[in-house]
Amino acid sequence: MKEKIAAAYDRLSKDYERNVDVYSGHNAYYERPAMLKLMPSDMKQLTVLDAGCAAGWYTEQLLSRGATVTAVDLSAEMVEACQRRVGDQATVLQCDLSEPLPFENESFDLIVSSLTLHYIEDWKPTFREFHRVLKAGGSLLFSVHHPFMDFTHFDRPDYFAHEQLREVWHKKESGPVEVTFYRRPIQDIINVTVEQFSIQCMVEPQPVMDNNAREAFEIANWYDKWFERLMTHPHFLVIHARKRS
Repeated sequence: MKEKIAAAYDRLSKDYERNVDVYSGHNAYYERPAMLKLMPSDMKQLTVLDAGCAAGWYTEQLLSRGATVTAVDLSAEMVEACQRRVGDQATVLQCDLSEPLPFENESFDLIVSSLTLHYIEDWKPTFREFHRVLKAGGSLLFSVHHPFMDFTHFDRPDYFAHEQLREVWHKKESGPVEVTFYRRPIQDIINVTVEQFSIQCMVEPQPVMDNNAREAFEIANWYDKWFERLMTHPHFLVIHARKRS
């Protein structure tokens, strides 16, 4: 399973590097604004782990706010894309978040994980490691597929099932790529989080209207297709949590 996920994102890396930041409305005008609102604007003196960095968009944003950043991803091609983006401004490593992390205890003030955890079957070891490497009072900010979206979009018979799903994405650079991930009910997401963390808030994002972006043909099409639906049907879920003592 890990090999399939890594291989899929190796193929998708050029799309993430060249197209996602501008042409993917679900990222640029939906998930990212919601996540950024929950981050400090001034991150000087903060050490941050970008857990699932992809091509490095969040890594770059964290650096721009003054943070000292370590970025990790399962995909070797994504790691290279992130390195091209930020150079030596951040430490960028290939790393499997389902395995023990190569960091000392209490290394980070903040962990940011964008649309990554639904590729991991069992969150408990991952969250234990997140807890270990966070400093006292440190925060975890993550986004995942919304369980309601997965349940309805894939027309699943059992909302409470913890199951593997597959979807084929059609991208400019890669063409069709099969992506595999896991869905779980919201109670599982909450319960595994509160074993290690105290939840500060939960956000079900709504899209941001950017009239300048609508001038791009692809984004205009995205707004026409998705804006009203995402205003009433949650697609992603964002959780901000703090380390328990």
